[in-house]
Amino acid sequence: MNWNVEVLRGVLLPFLGTGAGAAGVLLLRRALDGLLRRTMAGFAAGVMVAASIWSLLEPAIAQSGALGAWAFVPAAAGFWAGVLFLRALDELVPPIADPADLEADAALSTRSTAMLVLAVTLHNVPEGMAVGVIYAGLLRGSPGITAAGALALSVGIAVQNIPEGAIISMPLRAEGMGRLRSFLWGVLSGAVEPAAALLTLLAAAWVGPMMPCLLSFAAGAMLCVVVEELVPEMNAGERSGAATLAFALGFTLMMALDVAL
Repeated sequence: MNWNVEVLRGVLLPFLGTGAGAAGVLLLRRALDGLLRRTMAGFAAGVMVAASIWSLLEPAIAQSGALGAWAFVPAAAGFWAGVLFLRALDELVPPIADPADLEADAALSTRSTAMLVLAVTLHNVPEGMAVGVIYAGLLRGSPGITAAGALALSVGIAVQNIPEGAIISMPLRAEGMGRLRSFLWGVLSGAVEPAAALLTLLAAAWVGPMMPCLLSFAAGAMLCVVVEELVPEMNAGERSGAATLAFALGFTLMMALDVAL
């Protein structure tokens, strides 16, 4: 297997998901259909929850096996660090708004738009770090980390990023910005993910003994994203079982890929 191609694909997939969402401004008049968004959020949440357990937390505990009954300590410490890191980000930036609400607000100011771009961009940082950490572990041959599991994590984040790309490009277009410029701003909001992934890959090469903490840090940040963003999204609007079924499908698919392969 060509690991350079494998890693490059995994790092770029979430960025491509953001670009695909931003491209909606070139094709669609309005944001993604509500049911489709909820279903996509459910699927991405299922993948990310399963990935946090089998691709991140379980390998983190396995790599601390020498500690015996205390093998959970590095994973627990890293997990809480990830949770607190994302909570700190949420205190610094506003919550990500619904693009439909933003489009309906004709008085949306330039400052509000700038804060929206900042919010989405910063929320992409922990996701990029999660991709970087899992591929760093894969390259190091860390126990419990598989190429299929790492790829499935990237796919799950990419699916989640599709509506996020639209969250940037659609309101900008509604303000009067040209379609191409709106698309480019949406794409640029996702550029932080491959950058964060590559920086994490480089850092992980120097802090190998900290890999259990890094893996669980990514898990904590990822699960915060699921709880604070994806779960509310999949349960918003008219009640439907589609999002729940999509969650179960994403969870099962990720579990099968990571455990069986």
